[in-house]
Amino acid sequence: MLGMFLQSHKQLPLPSNALSGHQLVYKTLIYTMMVLRDQSPLQVLHLDPVSKATSLLLVGLMARQLGLRVGLQVVQTVTCSQWGTLSDQGLFQDGDVVIGGLFSLYYKPPAIDHDFTQVPHYKPCTGLENLPLQYIYAMVFALEEINHSAKLLPGVKLGYHIHDSCAIPLWALQAALSLVGGNSTSCNSTALPDYSAGYGEETGERRGGRPLPLIIGGDSSITAQILSRLLGPLSMSYTASCPCLSDRRQFPNFFRTMPSDIYQARAIAQLAIRFNWTWIGAVVANNDYGLTAVKIFQQETEGAGVCLAFVETLRRENIVTDARRAALAIQASTARVILIFTWYTDVRELFLQLTKINVTDRQFLASEAWSTSGDLLQNPSTSKVASGVLGVAIRSSAIPGFENYLRNLNPSRRPDDKFLREFWEKMFGCSPGANGRANGLLQKASLPLCNGSESLEGVQNLFTDTSQLRVTYNVYLAVYAAAHALHSLLSCPNLNSPPGNNSSTCSSPNHIKPIEVLQRLNNVNFISPQGEIFYFQGADIPAKYDLVNWQNTPTGQLKLVLIGRVDGFDIHLNESAIQWSTGSNQVPFSVCSESCRPGTRMATRRGEPVCCFDCIPCAEGEISNKTGSPHCDRCPPEFWSNAARTACIPRQLDFLSFNETLGITLTTVAISGATVTTAVFVVFLCYRQTPVVRANNSELSFLLLLSLKLCFLCSLVFIGRPSVWSCRFQQAAFGISFVLCVSCLQVKTIVVLAAFRSARPGAEALMKWFGPGQQRGSVCLFTCIQVVICIIWLSLGPPVPQPDFDVPGLKVTLKCAMASVVGFSLVLGYIGLLACTSLLLAFLARKLPDNFNEAKLITFSMLIFCAVWVAFVPAYVSSPGKYSVAVEIFAILASSYGLLFCIFAPKCFIILLRPEKNTKKHLMAR
Repeated sequence: MLGMFLQSHKQLPLPSNALSGHQLVYKTLIYTMMVLRDQSPLQVLHLDPVSKATSLLLVGLMARQLGLRVGLQVVQTVTCSQWGTLSDQGLFQDGDVVIGGLFSLYYKPPAIDHDFTQVPHYKPCTGLENLPLQYIYAMVFALEEINHSAKLLPGVKLGYHIHDSCAIPLWALQAALSLVGGNSTSCNSTALPDYSAGYGEETGERRGGRPLPLIIGGDSSITAQILSRLLGPLSMSYTASCPCLSDRRQFPNFFRTMPSDIYQARAIAQLAIRFNWTWIGAVVANNDYGLTAVKIFQQETEGAGVCLAFVETLRRENIVTDARRAALAIQASTARVILIFTWYTDVRELFLQLTKINVTDRQFLASEAWSTSGDLLQNPSTSKVASGVLGVAIRSSAIPGFENYLRNLNPSRRPDDKFLREFWEKMFGCSPGANGRANGLLQKASLPLCNGSESLEGVQNLFTDTSQLRVTYNVYLAVYAAAHALHSLLSCPNLNSPPGNNSSTCSSPNHIKPIEVLQRLNNVNFISPQGEIFYFQGADIPAKYDLVNWQNTPTGQLKLVLIGRVDGFDIHLNESAIQWSTGSNQVPFSVCSESCRPGTRMATRRGEPVCCFDCIPCAEGEISNKTGSPHCDRCPPEFWSNAARTACIPRQLDFLSFNETLGITLTTVAISGATVTTAVFVVFLCYRQTPVVRANNSELSFLLLLSLKLCFLCSLVFIGRPSVWSCRFQQAAFGISFVLCVSCLQVKTIVVLAAFRSARPGAEALMKWFGPGQQRGSVCLFTCIQVVICIIWLSLGPPVPQPDFDVPGLKVTLKCAMASVVGFSLVLGYIGLLACTSLLLAFLARKLPDNFNEAKLITFSMLIFCAVWVAFVPAYVSSPGKYSVAVEIFAILASSYGLLFCIFAPKCFIILLRPEKNTKKHLMAR
């Protein structure tokens, strides 16, 4: 629709005097529209006439829509007057070059009628504040110093036009546009500054009519952004700290004497890390100042384990409700350290709400916006809540002669100073002259006339207090930076040379271009009267802060104590000078979860910040030897964790010894088995001529008893500290002894089968081929095979003593490790093969006459033997440490006892207890 409208009005005729008559109104509105069109003021003001006419029609329609009832009459009216003129509400001093000033002097804005039925009238704000008034006179004092200087701008008088912005961007924009437009009541085109050619002579008759090349102001970041985007002249802020203002592409004509918030947010983050505060609450202003600061704080502490317990925002329009909500959040939270990034008036309401609910044990971290607030320090309710505040403050510096200047101020010597007159009436309750009651800025009841003896010499308040000049010093530096830029701009190379002989030209105070001032400010570098080197880094100055602490005095009040400094990203802090909220030098403790002690590790809780965790003891074999360890470290294989899981200690070698209960028990059982075997051997030797002993080859019986005795004794080799030779001997003795034993049983079984086969007709010669010689040879052959296997195994890959680090525990088992599993498997496999063969042969001979042979006894003994060794394999594999050795010994003893009792117990019973059955007749009976 807008495009159609412009297209249909391209040829609209306009009177020549219509544009000049409404140029000021057009300019004021077009500044506001410029942001939407993304054009600079210079680009907008130099449109061609047709574009200007089209824009005027658009402005007229916008104004009519807003109830301003202008419409298209703007192109027809010849005479006009400026809307919202600031009149005489300011402090003025003419000069060769005039510098503008915007300060938030009043804090109570008037009620505004938004019914859109009449032109809005911006009434003046009320509620004079003392500290901003000091800022104003710091600017005036600096300008007067420069005017009296013989080195800086000699022969050039600097003037000032200072207005109140009421801490509201709308008021600041109105005042700034008035300063830029010359604040003239008429709309003559000659009254408008030409930004491309420089500023001409003042044409307005009224004070404040001269346009300005530079404005010192924009106390908030929002105001500074608006002024920088909408104004052609430069703006230099003394308190705007938003990091966004450092972007020279967006704000090429902006400067500030206040460091960016990045530095103070990082400084506070470093303090939190330094004092191990990992659980912090945050209360911030609901604007760029607060939200940007808390974002930078989170980014800076992200890798340091610092978490925000909550983030509460405060809006000035709803401060009571928001402050109450934030106070309740502070009360409910376990965080004992609270970060506050907002204006001091918001903090005052927050502290009031905290006092009501009796929250007095929190440690507050303050931003520069309220860390040095005199209102808060002198407020009785603050001392109950905010003792021990640790904050970042604008670097303070003394201004020589400024205190005397302030105390010598008197309305009688400055009759046109309406700010001072109002302060005087507020301070002394009297009117300083006949014109005092006519003051339009302060409507009060009639005041008595002052008697002339009033003086600021004995007055102690924020206005006269120059002990810590912070923002005041920023204003002072801003004036000197502007003066040095103007000095560089107005200085000629050789003033004594004729004008035509100058090699380069220099600007005149009457023709100063903002672009020239911008260039000089970019390169400004000077030493302030305090000896400080001053220069700009883009729009910023090098970051310098003070670290301050609120400490209790004996009178119960709070005082501000300097405890350190911040230079860029470096912090210099005197920790011993800090008085914390507890009233002592003990650093407050603010964590979601206490740091895990050595021996434990942190385990985050699901759905909670990383600062909230549980402490879990380290597992066996792992340690953590520092507080707050995120994980446990595993000990090397030769070491194990102590009981507290805080250190790795050498592991103790463990083995099956003769001194422990298990070793004594197994030794006793083994010796008992060997003793019983020996006793049986003696019995058989004594009764070797009896039929029971002679039956089925007595030599094999004696050889079998010998092998069983070796089996019992070889188990003793497994007990004790393993060595190289004991590891080799135990496996060889075990393998050979059992093969010898099983070989005897197998040959016995074969003899039984051969004897009964030879009884058949035609098979008499069978026993001739398997006589005693062949029987002995068979046993030797079977045994020699095992001997060969053992020799090869022990030659190529013998078992070696080695600690078993795979088994967890403080004690590590020293055992014989099998270097060759194949060799050990062949030894066991060969024993198993012989055992199965014997079992099979014995099973085939089970139906032969009972009185004659041992087939059933051998079958039962071999079943026990096989069952033991089949069960041995899983038991051996699953047994930890030295118990695997005990399992092997148990298998040897169990199988040996099984063979001994199953085969020889019945024979000994007959020999010793039933001698009548020990006859050939009884054995041959069927």
